Amino acid sequence: MPLLDKIMLRSALTAAAVLLTLGTALPSARAAEEGAEPQAQNWSFAGFFGTFDRASAQRGFQVYKEVCSNCHTMHLMSFRDLGPNGPGGGLGFSEDEVKAIAAEYKVADTNDAGEPIERTALPSDKFHNPFPNDKAAAAANGGKVPPDLSLMAKARGEGGETDGPNYIYAFLTGFHDAPEGFKVPEGLNYNAAFPGHVTAMPNILTDDAVTYSDGTKATHQQEAWDVVNFLMWTAEPYLENRKHTGVKVVLFLIVFAGLLYSVKRKVWANAH
Repeated sequence: MPLLDKIMLRSALTAAAVLLTLGTALPSARAAEEGAEPQAQNWSFAGFFGTFDRASAQRGFQVYKEVCSNCHTMHLMSFRDLGPNGPGGGLGFSEDEVKAIAAEYKVADTNDAGEPIERTALPSDKFHNPFPNDKAAAAANGGKVPPDLSLMAKARGEGGETDGPNYIYAFLTGFHDAPEGFKVPEGLNYNAAFPGHVTAMPNILTDDAVTYSDGTKATHQQEAWDVVNFLMWTAEPYLENRKHTGVKVVLFLIVFAGLLYSVKRKVWANAH
């Protein structure tokens, strides 16, 4: 075989070997980069007739208030949104309950003379911000500002209705010991669902992290489930209204189509 042909054959075999190696390595590398595929959960708000489980969402608000709000903000949420006049009918709390929730916090304000004061929060005030500014938030969290959670359930995933909730639930329950051979940098944590599997956020939800006021047993999975229901409500509080309207529109179109068909048969009856 001529020398040139041997060189070309050897190059082709080398290229094939490289492609074969990459073909087997890329899926595992991509899986590590993207994180484990979140398992689909049976959410009450999913589907054409989905509705919020408000009891679960209220427990989720308790989890947010007592645990998550120590780091995460909800800039788009006001206390009054939780009440009967809130978006989509609120979260099920009464006006007195909303006032009591707001009264647990102090907010910065000014008096009639323009002097800075601190007063008891009102239902019209935004949710409490745990930090005075972003620099303080970053300094307290390893140099990064914890993301705002107002729309988190819609921001995650590929755009499907339950993609975001499935991912958040998988993330909150995905803190485990790293597998053998996986190096987690000091100060960071392993999470099976997080892209790259390394996150600065610690596992903040544990069994009995809260004591539910309705007596529900606060397991790690239950807390994660409830807070996801709450986050889905904050991200899309008008979900039920939208779906109810959709059902009415579909029913109207079915009836309207039936009427049009009847009229068509009547008008063209003599032609046949």
